[in-house]
Amino acid sequence: MRILFTIPHFFKPSEAGRYGSVCQTPQRRIQALTSNLSTLHQLYNQSQCIINIAQRLALPANQSQAHEIKIIICTSHNYHLLNQLPLSPQLYSHHPTQAEPMLLGFECQAVLRDCLGQYDYYCYLEDDLILHDPWFFIKLKWFTQQVGELNLLQPNRYEVSSHGVVHKAYIDGDLAPHVTAKFQNVQEQPELIGTIMETPVTFRRPLNPHSGCYFLTANQMTYWAKQPYFLDRDTSFVGSLESAATLGIMKTFHIYKPTSHQAEFLEIQHFGMRFINLIGNKVKKVCI
Repeated sequence: MRILFTIPHFFKPSEAGRYGSVCQTPQRRIQALTSNLSTLHQLYNQSQCIINIAQRLALPANQSQAHEIKIIICTSHNYHLLNQLPLSPQLYSHHPTQAEPMLLGFECQAVLRDCLGQYDYYCYLEDDLILHDPWFFIKLKWFTQQVGELNLLQPNRYEVSSHGVVHKAYIDGDLAPHVTAKFQNVQEQPELIGTIMETPVTFRRPLNPHSGCYFLTANQMTYWAKQPYFLDRDTSFVGSLESAATLGIMKTFHIYKPTSHQAEFLEIQHFGMRFINLIGNKVKKVCI
């Protein structure tokens, strides 16, 4: 299977700002993007092996799930950290633009559209998201085969901490219903239930469809690109970054996420502890 990943990347230090791309020092942003890129190659490309100790040979492993992947990083002007990454530039392609930094997600959409017909999956993820599940695309394919391509399964974003009030927190809980009501009707087929490995799994239309990423089949990407609002740069969902990541797919597909009881069925890590550290401070922890 051929998979295309597009990643918007921007860094410009600022004393004010609520996004990691404007934090004061570059080290954490470098670490986040390095983890993002490294895990994509470690999990999904074909360079995987098992060491045969007796024969002292490195033999191919996981080839039935290995894919041909390409990663394209979209940047704005010279505001990026690519020249500071401790990685080979051969692991990704650089797509420089003159776009406004907060609109880089739309530049990624243009790249995905321009590559139609070349890949099986068309993917977008923000530069501070990290996948850990080698079965991620198997789960997506299973979901699509069960319910059709007008339904899109999104992962739950989470953060982890070894010293906080909780050790793991999913960070995209419910928004007020009116925030997405004009873009989606969550009462339309609100819940789907499937069975995988003899275990029931429940998926629900979320009041917060945002995940900072999406993973579309070739048919889904083609269908979205044909819509009249594709690349209209509408930023009316929360903000520019959130709109670039979520608004277009929310208008196009019925979005589902695994329910909180099985949130880990499909998940992606958000680098850092910005949200999990709110628990016990601005966010009240409900005792279980």
